[in-house]
Amino acid sequence: MGAMLDLNFLADNLELVSSRLRDRGLSVDLSEVATRNAERKRLQTEISQMRHNHQNESQKIGPLMKEKKQEEVDSLRGRLREASDAIKEKEKRQAEVEELLRQIALTLPNLPDESVPVGRNSSDNVEVRRHGEPPSFDFPPRPHWEIGTELGILDFDRAAKLSGARFVVYLDLGARLERALINFMLDLQTAKGYREVLPPLLVNAATLEGTGQLPKFEEDLFKLRERDLYLIPTAEVPLTNLHRDEILDGDRLPIYYTAYTPCFRSEAGSYGKDVRGLIRQHQFNKVELVKFTTPETSYQELEKMTADAEDVLKRLGLPYRVVTLSTGDMGFAAAKTYDVEVWLAGENGFREISSCSNCTDFQARRAKIRYRPDAKSKVRFVHTLNGSGLAVGRTLVAILENFQNRDGSVSIPAALRPYLGGIDRIDAGLRLKS
Repeated sequence: MGAMLDLNFLADNLELVSSRLRDRGLSVDLSEVATRNAERKRLQTEISQMRHNHQNESQKIGPLMKEKKQEEVDSLRGRLREASDAIKEKEKRQAEVEELLRQIALTLPNLPDESVPVGRNSSDNVEVRRHGEPPSFDFPPRPHWEIGTELGILDFDRAAKLSGARFVVYLDLGARLERALINFMLDLQTAKGYREVLPPLLVNAATLEGTGQLPKFEEDLFKLRERDLYLIPTAEVPLTNLHRDEILDGDRLPIYYTAYTPCFRSEAGSYGKDVRGLIRQHQFNKVELVKFTTPETSYQELEKMTADAEDVLKRLGLPYRVVTLSTGDMGFAAAKTYDVEVWLAGENGFREISSCSNCTDFQARRAKIRYRPDAKSKVRFVHTLNGSGLAVGRTLVAILENFQNRDGSVSIPAALRPYLGGIDRIDAGLRLKS
């Protein structure tokens, strides 16, 4: 359908765009887009005509000089200077109008794909499939923060002393389990053809604008004082911008990247939600998946990316379900999103552990990421996709809660044991004195 920065599409399909934005729960007055776009087109026509006239008039100077009609030459040069100034004024206004349109477009989300269920919020999401059965216990299952604190592998109190609320210190096998999960996830995805990247954790405003975090969501970012640098909220940001302002060879597509990074979010507006434990932290680890594809293959690649995220949970033996997000629950840049939700025994419910999204050409237009299908073809915008493969802390939560034992110990999934030197359980006996 086209991304929001396609101004011609916007202006020519105002009713359709307004309707699809209403599906996302947004009531947006797009009349200014039509007005400004009409002015932009009028200015383009006028400038083109003025340049044509200027060129024709300029060609008269040579013959007049040959005829030694200096007075007419001087007069003509004066008129050309005035015409040149008038063109510059028109061009200045054209640039102003284009910037106004750009600023409007930057605040508008992507249009949802027609296959996305229309709804107001998460209650309208549609379940696609389930895998595995939630565990049953002969004792009341406990939440991960109790399990981790008693085992001495999670310390929220000392983290609060160091940094405040919504931080954690991992200790001993807690730290090793987090590291094991990161390595396991990276090994799994690189074996499937994802190219591993270790990107910067600090990025500039242009990078965040490219993926859609700026200007709309600045309040959820951590910014360095007196520097145009922000801590990344997800590795999607640097990975997608690796090819900003580039024209890729079509033969290279699709391109797959994966990266482990810490992620930093202020969690603006989430106060009072998930205040305990690891679910909603200001700093958390994540293994990210990013794809650059052709428009024709992007939805097929979305299905494959979602399966790649699911594979992590399958190999760990964690029950989960996949849901299609409704129009009212999707992220800003997404045209379609699948959430993978893992079962958490301590909550007795499902919790999102990965969002896999097709952003179509929305981010590519913002970041100017294009490709040339072949030597004779015009350049086109790529489609970008991103997903978590997975949120590491939430995976650790799922292990603690689903594999907890009556004696307070936690069994380690078989797939992780090689990463932990063969350790098959965490129990209080392995706790270090402090």
